[in-house]
Formats: sequence, structure tokens, C-alpha cells
Amino acid sequence: MKREKRPARRGELTPLTPADREKLQVASPAQAQLEEMSSELIQAVSRAGDDLQRYYVRLARAAEEEEPREQLDQDVEREIQSLRRTSANLRGAWRDTAAMEDELSARFADMRTSRDKKWYLPNPPSNAAIDLEEQERNHFARGINLYKILLVCFVGSFAGVVIEMLWCLIRNCYIESRAGLVYGPFNLLYGVGAVAVTVALYRFRNRGQWLSFLGGMAAGSIVEYVCSWGQEFFFGSRSWDYSNLPFNLNGRICLLYSVFWGILGVLWIKNIYPRMAKIILRIPNRAGKILTWCLTAFLVFNAVVTFLAVDRWSERLNGVPAENGFWEFIDDRFPNERMEKIFANMHFGDYTEHQEVG
Repeated sequence: MKREKRPARRGELTPLTPADREKLQVASPAQAQLEEMSSELIQAVSRAGDDLQRYYVRLARAAEEEEPREQLDQDVEREIQSLRRTSANLRGAWRDTAAMEDELSARFADMRTSRDKKWYLPNPPSNAAIDLEEQERNHFARGINLYKILLVCFVGSFAGVVIEMLWCLIRNCYIESRAGLVYGPFNLLYGVGAVAVTVALYRFRNRGQWLSFLGGMAAGSIVEYVCSWGQEFFFGSRSWDYSNLPFNLNGRICLLYSVFWGILGVLWIKNIYPRMAKIILRIPNRAGKILTWCLTAFLVFNAVVTFLAVDRWSERLNGVPAENGFWEFIDDRFPNERMEKIFANMHFGDYTEHQEVG
């Protein structure tokens, strides 16, 4: 009896046609062999499915009989275990080949983007090109090492403030400070967020955008929640509250801004990060190491002073007088008027009454 050709299910590989076989000649030997085997695999699966019909018949008959079925039980159990092992192998093969296809497609798209010249903005280099140049030059900030992380933190702290100030200007038609440190337009929330997103997405830099979106969404939301909790725990204040937005978690994060983090993750790892890494590559190794430690020392000093200034600001609002000359110096350098100007959206007390920020 002639076997009827079973139509392929969605996502299934179909047998190769003569035209398909001719195309294999331009593929690599290993790739051509893999595709050839995968096309034959679907036919083997179909034959195995037909072979199982005999077990279905035996099981149907055994259900109506009283005699022992030890042999049948052993045969069926053996087939089930074989199918489980085969399924596990096929899932692993599908997962690996899907990842290879996704990475090759992403690298190809990144290469075309880097070569697609635009008159209004230089193209971002591909992450693969950055990786190769860092390795060949043995650069001090290659990969995702400590120097790269510290530089990402500094750049993110600055860029985040600039972007949010521009967003405030577009949305509210006025410029308002979005700084998180007392010296300069820096906010460690954005720096830590940039580091978290970079570390989380670095392994997916040469993969499809959907992984960058999900990773950015998760990493950014976690950072935002932890920073909000930490600020409330240490200073008794909040700089944002999403309680009035839908799908929020304790007012610290919400679905809308989590989606923004996801979009930012794609923009960061596919566009901003390679641009920044290209600039870092221009810094000589010795000068780069010195510069990185100097910038880090500045951020640490800035953060310590900010911690002291905000803590003292909170005490002043509660009527606590300065205990000694040091705290009087802090009061003199960072009075309420200056702190309110720097931290325009920081609130103390009842947080549920405040609207979302940013």
C-alpha cells in the first residue's frame, strides 16, 4: 500500500525538493549535511508514528481482556522511554539550531545597519566588529571587565540625566533637574541601571532584539525597585511613585515603565553601547585605566557627599539641629533651597499622595 504524504505541521521541516538540494551546494559542508538530515528526520518521525499504530491496537484489545499483560506493559514502557529520549534530543537540537539561526540573522542585520550610511547620524558599529577589535588590540576595557563596567556606570549616570531632562522639556515645556548627585548632572540610578542592563544583555548582544527587550525589561525593573526601596529605607523619601498607574508593584515599578526599560534595553545594546565601546577603543590602555579610576573616584566622592547632604536635609525637615561643626558645614553648603533645586522630585512623608515622576 502506498504511503500517503502527511502534510507538515506549522514549524515543521519538510522534505527537500530538487531545487532545495541544489541550494545546499552553496552552504558549508556541515550546514548542508545538517539540513539534509533534518529533512530526512521528518520522514522518519512519520514512519515511527505509523509503527505506533500496532501498539494502539494492542492496548485497545488488552483493555477488554482479563489475562496478564506483562509483556505488553514492558513493550509499551520501552517505547515510551525511547520517545522521551528522542524528544529530549530533538528539543536540544531545535534549541541550538534556533539560537544559531537567530545569532547569524542578528549579526547580519547589525552588519547591514553599520554599513547603511545616514546623513543625519553616524551608524553604530556592529557588536561583532567591536568584539573583534577589542580582542585583536587586547584593549584595557575589552569584553565586560571591570574597566568597561565602571565606564558604563559613569556614562549612564550622565546620559540618563540628560535624556530625562529633555523628556521633561518635551513633556512639560520646562527644564527641571533630574540629577541624583549634588555635583554635576549625574544620577547613579541611571548608572547602575546601565550597568545592570549591559551585564544582563551582553551575552545577547549578537542575538535578536526580542531577547534584549525581555532582558532590559527585567533588569531595569529590578534596579528601579531596589533603588526605590533603598532610598525609602535609608532616607525615608521617594523620587518617583507609580501608585496611580495601572499594573504597579508597591508604586515602585509599573508595567508602562517596565516596557520603557525593555525598549531602552534594545536601544542600548544595539545602538548606544556599540557607539560608546567604539569611543572607548580610542583611549590608550595606560591613559584609559588612569581616567577610569579618576572618574570612579569622583562618583564615589559625589555619592558619599550626596548621602550626607540628603540625610541632613531629612533631619532639618524634622527639626533636628546640627550636632557639631561638620553638620553645620553641611547645612551651610547644602541648604534646603539648594537641595530642592537639585532633587526637584524628592518627597518625604506620605508617598501615596505623590504622582509619578519622569
